[in-house]
Amino acid sequence: MKGKVYTRTGDAGTTSLVSGNRVSKDDVRVEAYGTVDELNSNIGVLLHSTKLDDKEIIALLRKAQNKLFNIGAYLANDAADAALYGLTQDDVTALENMMDKMSGELPPMRGFILPGGSRLSATADRCRTITRRAERRVVTLSRTAKVEPLVLEYLNRLSDFFFVFARFNNISNQVEEIYWDKDA
Repeated sequence: MKGKVYTRTGDAGTTSLVSGNRVSKDDVRVEAYGTVDELNSNIGVLLHSTKLDDKEIIALLRKAQNKLFNIGAYLANDAADAALYGLTQDDVTALENMMDKMSGELPPMRGFILPGGSRLSATADRCRTITRRAERRVVTLSRTAKVEPLVLEYLNRLSDFFFVFARFNNISNQVEEIYWDKDA
């Protein structure tokens, strides 16, 4: 790769959107796509966790990373006619189908489950909470800018997926689920 990575254009606390407009680095739009980027990085960590060897789950997570890049590019564009590419209702359905498959092998929940268990499940739990934050940031953005509803639907389903996956991994590996004890 030729050229320098640094441009020095952000040294004063601003960044450029896809449209070329400059905004503060703490702008709600930057917070939204920045949190999606943070989630994507954490999925990278999850993918390289020990004991993640299910090819179907790996493929779904890689696909999710690509979908999140599409979402990030969309959110980084403040043009009125910004289009969301590469995300369809089928992507939401794929997450639902995988959750249904995993849920069929899980015991019923007896209460609120504490995050953790195995390292892989704890990492999935971290991805879930970052997904929820990304969703909140996109909701905030949607109050002042047009946001395709499919973005929120996908993020919501993705956070559900991480919850189910964390449980599935623990149960599959005979790691005890720890339930919330309000009197602890």
